[in-house]
Amino acid sequence: MNPRTVTKVLRALMATAGLILLLAFPGCGPRQRTAAAVDPDEARRTLEAVLSDWKEGGSPETWQQRTPQVVVQDFDWASGAKLKSFELLGPGDIRDANLICKVKIVAEQPPRGEVQRTVTYVVGTDPVLTVFRDSLQ
Repeated sequence: MNPRTVTKVLRALMATAGLILLLAFPGCGPRQRTAAAVDPDEARRTLEAVLSDWKEGGSPETWQQRTPQVVVQDFDWASGAKLKSFELLGPGDIRDANLICKVKIVAEQPPRGEVQRTVTYVVGTDPVLTVFRDSLQ
């Protein structure tokens, strides 16, 4: 191997080793920004808007193109279930940077038909709006 090739290989190896060290010791790098406390009013408004859109026939994907953007995840909705009705059960509980809301939903889920159940949504307001259905339900 010629000396220039050896030098390039050594530089690439040193850069890779440096990157691995930075990733292995995250406390030594730039400070990570933590999410701000949830805004419970904005979280409830967002959840109601998202569920109303589902009831009206919208899709979870369209929320990422809206302003403000909302990241939405609900496996029933994504798999084609139709929301017939929903009811927020109380104001929700604040946990860390999220609002945890119980919601009674009635959905049409072929081939099972109409299903009524109480589910939990986890709603965040920082750094982006998020509405996630608890995957255990």
